[in-house]
Order: sequence, then structure tokens, then C-alpha cells
Amino acid sequence: MRILIVASYNKNRFAPFIVEQAEALKRQGCEIEYLGLQGKGIKGYLKNLPALRRCIRAFRPDVVHAHYGLSGLLANLQRCAPVVTTYHGSDINDNKALRFSKMAMRLSAWNIFVSRKTLDIAQPKKHFSLLPCGIDLCEVQMTEKSEARLKMKLDEKKKYVLFAGAFDNAVKNAPLAKETVSLFQDDNVELLELKDYSREEVTLLMCAADSFLMTSLTEGSPQVIKEAMACGCPIVSVDVGDVKERVEGVEGCYVATTREPQELVLLLQKAFDFQGKTKGREKIIVDGLDNSQMADKLMSLYNIVMKS
Repeated sequence: MRILIVASYNKNRFAPFIVEQAEALKRQGCEIEYLGLQGKGIKGYLKNLPALRRCIRAFRPDVVHAHYGLSGLLANLQRCAPVVTTYHGSDINDNKALRFSKMAMRLSAWNIFVSRKTLDIAQPKKHFSLLPCGIDLCEVQMTEKSEARLKMKLDEKKKYVLFAGAFDNAVKNAPLAKETVSLFQDDNVELLELKDYSREEVTLLMCAADSFLMTSLTEGSPQVIKEAMACGCPIVSVDVGDVKERVEGVEGCYVATTREPQELVLLLQKAFDFQGKTKGREKIIVDGLDNSQMADKLMSLYNIVMKS
């Protein structure tokens, strides 16, 4: 099966979760080709149309899998191969982006939504699935806290709260996280920014932290939550995206009922008191969110699209 992946390449790289999903498909025997899109907005994306057509003529894919609504809209401006479009959240939660995503939905052979909330907003009429992106499970995620702290040169005596992104990413809502941690009035509690680390270093930080904190304004199905779960890191989050569903039943993981820093402080204290790794990794497997499991689901979906 030949799959053409169409996605943004504005940062001179594809999002890691897109590459990891594609690599899982390769392991299932798929032949993968990528088309990286550069440009902003609908006009910027339309400039990639000649490249899309050249790529399809050369590669002759069985299915085009586009990631995000604008990519899906562009991918459908050819009718040689059926298009599957995955919507990741920012293309649904933003009203301007939603308009283009709805166009892509009508044109795509199949639509994938990564969370129930985005599905409810989009309200597709037919040919859709609720299918969160999976993650890779690896040995590094099993690293014990003390060993991870040693490798990352972190103080064994401090309480570390790992923030779910970069402080300068407005959607991640760093001010709420900073206010929350400041309420501890304790120099031993430190908020760590998740920025400029390698993939392995991010994993080690998740193993080393006392809690992972998400305060985002909007999300789809955040990969970092699943990755923190795979590392057994206790999680505290506002009710955003599909976080509540993902961590449901996992002791040591808590979803706030408000966005008040006082409540988040209480939940962080509960996370600090939790001993050892959570059972988040087991929940990932039960929910079928290991990329090897996800590849099986995508292959079945591709087969449906090819036969329709």
C-alpha cells in the first residue's frame, strides 16, 4: 500500500507524531512518501498545488493522508487518489480555520478526529472516525526517577513540575501555570519549561518530574499527555481536549474542575504525594494508543477508502 503524507513543513520538519505514525505504517509494510507544505494560510498552501500534482504523478499513492484541515483542503484539489484528513484540534477550535476544515471534510473520502470535543464541534455528516494519534512506547520511558534526574542534572531534593510546552506559546497558558506554582511559596518547587530538548531528553524529564502540568486554553488530543502517561508521570491538567478521557481511572493523574490556581495547587500536592510510576502506560495500551496498534486501525481504514 502506497501512502502519501501531506503536512506542514514550515519549521523545516514534520511534527514528530506524524513521522512516528508514518514509521509505524512502514513497519506494517506500507510504502511512505512525504510532501511538506510551506506557506501560511490558504494562499500560501495553494502555492504547493503544482508540487502536490507532481508528487502524485510520480509516486502514484493508493491514499493521500493529510494532517490538519488546510492540508486536507489542498490535498483534495486533485482527484487521482482518495484523501484521508486528520484534524488535530487547532484546525477545529479556531473559527477561521474551521471554515477551511469543513470544506476539507466535504471533499475528503474519510475524516479522522482526534478527540470527542473536536468531533462535536465539527459535526461531520458521514465518513468519519474518532481516532486519537498514538505514541511510540520505548524502554527510555521506563527510566526510574532518580536515574532520570541524574541524567538530566536535576536536584534530587526538589519538586519539579514539568510544564506542557514553551512559556511563549500563548495557547499553553503559561501565566496560569506560573501563578499556580508560585502559590507554593517554596523554593523547592520549580516549574520547568518544555522547550529546546531532544525527544529522549523530553522523555527523561517526564520520568524525572514529580508532576506534569497542563493549563492550555485549547487542545485536541495532546500527545504530551500520552507521552507523560507512558513514562508513568503523575499528571495535573485543566479539563481540555480529551485529557479527562485519557487519564480516567489512572491513580496519580488529576483533572481540575475549574481553572483556579488554588485547585491546581491542591491537585499538584496530591501528585507530589503519589509514590512511584502511575499505571498510565498500561492505560495507553488498553486504549489502543500504541502506534503499532494505531497502524492496524489506519490500515483497515485505508482499505475501506480504497474500496469505496
